[in-house]
Amino acid sequence: MGAAFVVSACGGDSSDGASGGTGGAAGAAGAGGGAGSGGSAGEVPGCAPEVKLLAKSTDPGQPGPWVVGARTAQVGKLTVEIWYPAKLGSDSGKSGKVYDLRTWLPATEKDKIPDADNPWQKSHSFADLALDADHGPYPVVLFVHGTAGFRTQSLEHMEHWASRGFVVLAADHPGLYLGDMLELDTAERDLDGDLNALVAAVGQTAGDLAFLKGHVDTARLAMAGHSAGGGAVKARGAEARVLMPLAAGGTQAGAKLESTLVMGGQADKVVAYSETVKGYDASPKQKRLVGIAKAGHLFPSALCWLESSSGANIFEVAQKYDVKNANLAGLLFDCPAGQPGATEMRALVNFATAATLEETLHCAAGDPFADLKARFPQVGEYRHDP
Repeated sequence: MGAAFVVSACGGDSSDGASGGTGGAAGAAGAGGGAGSGGSAGEVPGCAPEVKLLAKSTDPGQPGPWVVGARTAQVGKLTVEIWYPAKLGSDSGKSGKVYDLRTWLPATEKDKIPDADNPWQKSHSFADLALDADHGPYPVVLFVHGTAGFRTQSLEHMEHWASRGFVVLAADHPGLYLGDMLELDTAERDLDGDLNALVAAVGQTAGDLAFLKGHVDTARLAMAGHSAGGGAVKARGAEARVLMPLAAGGTQAGAKLESTLVMGGQADKVVAYSETVKGYDASPKQKRLVGIAKAGHLFPSALCWLESSSGANIFEVAQKYDVKNANLAGLLFDCPAGQPGATEMRALVNFATAATLEETLHCAAGDPFADLKARFPQVGEYRHDP
């Protein structure tokens, strides 16, 4: 189960009526560290001789050197957002992309919430920038949202990965995304088929993905998912070298699977932390478990911290404007009092996920998790079984 973000329904193109687009929620990463805004950076090799990457901080929690581009694409029936390392300096004079969360509400509900009360989702990525074709090819990460979620629910984390040298794709999954769940319509749900389509599209790089042709390293694939999305990637180790189920459970062995990261909130009321631990115990090596003290179910998303200009959260806005079936959202809107704040939570999730991705897909040396608990007091439990 995943995001109960009643108002949420991620959105579309840049500057959809929101004021400003260069900001972003507190703690957001992916703004393209020093070099991403037109500076210079050295180069480092990737996992193969033909791979060239910009040098970046050895701290995987820090934003990378790339400015992040964002494109909305169509892959068959799937609407997909793509975040990618963009050409240095290509963001000059531009505002960050803004997502209108009403876009993915059912048609009957879209006009209920006025602009003034809409919780606009501001990003640190920029619409339709040129890909940095001078570097790469880049590993690929596919992200699957949770129940009643949408493709930008974990925006800050996906932008962070892109800023550090990954091409990231996330779709709105029919039968699972917000609009369908508010209609109580799961008829088209086929997460396995959706992932098959995305893997094939990344391999073909045709149509809306043609700009990636020759610039993605399809031999180095990762998949991540939140809640139901984490369950969807559980058995994809035949294709993915890295799997990261978040607030979900564990993984199954696969021919290509090299690394698993399991993360869970220790105060999660939707997927009990004890179930996350069971999933970790059943996962193949190498694997890591990160349990976050006092964190609820939505910790790897933006949903607890998306607010209107008056400070109302997305659940409160949905209730105020009588969005269809908003009352059901309370079962999933798990943002407990006392959980780490947006800045702290995003820093931890960015660090753990990027470290896991880079260890295998960028062949990064060393173990950045060695001092995890010292760096992040929010970590209630850490395990590593190599």
